[in-house]
Amino acid sequence: MTAKLITSAIHKAVFTILVLTSQLLFSQTNKKDSLQEETIKGINLYKKNFKEIIPAQTIQGEALERLNSHSVADALRYFSGVQIKDYGGIGGLKTINVRSLGSQHVGVFYDGIQLGNAQNGLVDLGRYSLDDLEEISLYNGQKSEIFQPAKDFGSSGSIYLQPKTPVFKGARKTNLVIRAKSASIDLFNPSFRLEQKISDRVSASFSAEFMQSDGIYRFRYAKKYPDGQQAYDTIAKRQDSDIKAKRFETSLNGTLNNGSWNIRGYGYISDRGMPAPIVNGRFEGRGARLSDENYFVQANLRKKLFPKFETQLKAKFAYDYTHFMDTVRSQSIMYTDNVYIQREVYLSSSNIYSITPNWDVSLSGDFQYNNLDANLDNFSYPTRYTTLVALATTYQWNRFKILGSLLGTFTFEEVRKNKRPGDSREWTPAVFMSYQPEIIPELTLRAFYKRIFRLPTFNDLYYTNIGNTYLKPEFTNQYDVGFTYQKNYKNHFFKSFYAKVDGYYNKVQDKIVAAPNGSMFRWLMMNLGLVEIIGADVNVQAEMQLGKVKLRPLLSYTYQSARDMTDPEDTFYKNQIPYTPWHSGSFALMADYKDWSFNYSAMYVGKRYDVNQDNIQYNYVQPWYTHDLSVQKKFSWADHQFKVSLEMNNIFNQYYDVVINYPMPGRNFKLILNFTL
Repeated sequence: MTAKLITSAIHKAVFTILVLTSQLLFSQTNKKDSLQEETIKGINLYKKNFKEIIPAQTIQGEALERLNSHSVADALRYFSGVQIKDYGGIGGLKTINVRSLGSQHVGVFYDGIQLGNAQNGLVDLGRYSLDDLEEISLYNGQKSEIFQPAKDFGSSGSIYLQPKTPVFKGARKTNLVIRAKSASIDLFNPSFRLEQKISDRVSASFSAEFMQSDGIYRFRYAKKYPDGQQAYDTIAKRQDSDIKAKRFETSLNGTLNNGSWNIRGYGYISDRGMPAPIVNGRFEGRGARLSDENYFVQANLRKKLFPKFETQLKAKFAYDYTHFMDTVRSQSIMYTDNVYIQREVYLSSSNIYSITPNWDVSLSGDFQYNNLDANLDNFSYPTRYTTLVALATTYQWNRFKILGSLLGTFTFEEVRKNKRPGDSREWTPAVFMSYQPEIIPELTLRAFYKRIFRLPTFNDLYYTNIGNTYLKPEFTNQYDVGFTYQKNYKNHFFKSFYAKVDGYYNKVQDKIVAAPNGSMFRWLMMNLGLVEIIGADVNVQAEMQLGKVKLRPLLSYTYQSARDMTDPEDTFYKNQIPYTPWHSGSFALMADYKDWSFNYSAMYVGKRYDVNQDNIQYNYVQPWYTHDLSVQKKFSWADHQFKVSLEMNNIFNQYYDVVINYPMPGRNFKLILNFTL
């Protein structure tokens, strides 16, 4: 009861602080206005001309359509510092790990609000199509922007998925895009997007997509004994990666005097086979199935109330249904038929005030409710209440900029059965700085430090015979230094050049790991891990003009040394952590000539070791690479645009595993038809 009273008091305190702050700031509106008005896509916005301290890696616009990417996970492969875990095929789970900090440390935001999964902390990026997105951004640390919800300060790295905003040219009031995709993996994938202008201030959009694939593709499977002799080498077919999925999304967007608002609804329904590992020469399907129903409704209101004060309100309700069934019965795998239901309520208030033209302060408060039900025996039925408060400021002095933030996170949990963890109260700081030398205005030097944590998930705490309610949060300390160089040229051939280089050191403390507890059939979650990561990211882009041909090369490279420093007595002490390559990178080249577009991309991931941790030959995972090609042609028909795209992926038919024993598709083809009405 005492804990409940404390939580209630915290919630009231946050609300009181926000109200008092608003009243204080409202009373100081007689000072000179320092904001500048800009027009973006026909919407009048007031915002400061403040360049980001830590720039994001971004893919936007037509580039998203041209990088041979089907889902968000495919597009993120072209960013540096990223590892994608892909369990094979279109239906396989796809998660992201940034700078080896762990997938649970990455926040994924859709239209400005985080996608949650309190059960296991993972977001399946394969669920989100690129058809409705206008931009994907990756931030290390956090956005160097202070006018944002407190939740945005709470991740070690953040991915922002920005849906398209309706834009109407001339007197047009309706936009309609129809797409159809077909691929050699028996893919049938039609979709459409409809945009309607309701008035000068209000517009609406609706999109829907259907995807079906049998998931069958050929792969090569080879295995060697520890002494190097060939155990077997065979060609087989993947049988258990089929999928049938439906996605629908609708939004209502509007503008106010000095403000904007939007409401968005999202739904995703799928039934898929879960790819099983290929072990002991067993290639047939296993019968594991996963059914998902994911829905959310969210709203955002942004309003400039006074010349120096702006406020933003966000709200969300999410409902997730998951049904996992595995019909296999063996000594190691039991019959499973589990249902999980998650519910989430999220509320946020963000406020920013400009003290001077070069000094801003912000105060944000969030509240989040998470609940998990299941059909498991002896389940805890947990409910988590989370309150977040963030205070931040930015200041610019000549060519020097600094941002500081302090995030307070307060959690309280209830359970119907078993034990619950103690309440958590954590304060975590972050500091970002940049400097632009006067003698080289194209160069920006920058650095940041951030301390943040991730809470144990419901599975970590409560999963039957595995959970541990005494787990502590998993903390990360991030240090980063780097520079950005950007210059435009008036040369007939060389138009622009951009380079971004970062070196970083990360330390993960109290890493949550699973360890055997008496036998291999009983495991316990523990705070045992300590990981130290030293790395470097390089991004280079350019734009060139060769006659009538426009060329845009993009290059990214990542070096990472991520070592397990937990226990000197372990055989894997100071070994590279599982699935982290020392070297990885990508290269893409886009070429445009009149109505033709040509795209080439290559991906490389160096040597790694699997989950057995010891860096020995038996656990070695071979490097892999892929090469992809695509060509596009635009046609005009009765003032409407028609586009045809032909893609050939993995053109050298390399057989490889992103995750060991989960083979990826070999050479495959895709045809895309796109009609704009």
